[in-house]
Amino acid sequence: MLRNRARGYSLSELVMVVACILILTATIVPVTRFSVQRQREQELHHLLRTMRNAIDEYKRLSDQGLIPVDVGTEGYPKTLERLVEGVDLVGQVKKKRRFLRKIPVDPMTGKAEWGLRSVQDEPDSRSWGRQNVYDVYSLSDGVALDKTKYKDW
Repeated sequence: MLRNRARGYSLSELVMVVACILILTATIVPVTRFSVQRQREQELHHLLRTMRNAIDEYKRLSDQGLIPVDVGTEGYPKTLERLVEGVDLVGQVKKKRRFLRKIPVDPMTGKAEWGLRSVQDEPDSRSWGRQNVYDVYSLSDGVALDKTKYKDW
């Protein structure tokens, strides 16, 4: 009789193993979910920084007189598409400067649509005056892990 009992696992041992597996699974799922959200937030930070740097570079070149300035734009691009299409450099034949390869997709909304502000708009304005593009922000209504709104980044 002792010989048969030693061959297999008892029901209580199997229950303990299953319980341990469930506990480990329950701790891994939230960690994975937060890491995915954190990764999307980092991507949003990177994209906002990239677009803002492109806008700043456009402004720098317009202030130096290297690209033509449209009336009423204060030297900023008229639209985000202008950064993708590029502008002809002043005094150089057929030389075009592009600032972005494409308008990036907002990782929070899944669309290539961004909130825009012009120089004439209030700093916290959510409506675009359409004079120029001075700043960009996410259109997502979501809240970040640090409890700030994505729109405020």
